[in-house]
Amino acid sequence: MMIEIYGKTFCPYCDKAKALCEREGFEYTYKELDKDFSRDDFFNIFPGARTFPQIKINGDSIGGYTELEAWYKSQG
Repeated sequence: MMIEIYGKTFCPYCDKAKALCEREGFEYTYKELDKDFSRDDFFNIFPGARTFPQIKINGDSIGGYTELEAWYKSQG
């Protein structure tokens, strides 16, 4: 399983997503706006996205932190 977190600086939910992955030992990569991707890249990867972070699991977009937390809870 691979988790990709697309975030930005000064983003509390980005920090929460990283913390959840670290606490639970999930392998993840963190990509930061204007460092690892541009705003244009972001909208190409996540059409219609309006918030940070945006998260992919195994290449599938799941949404933001709330969806990551729901996915985690559903794993049992």
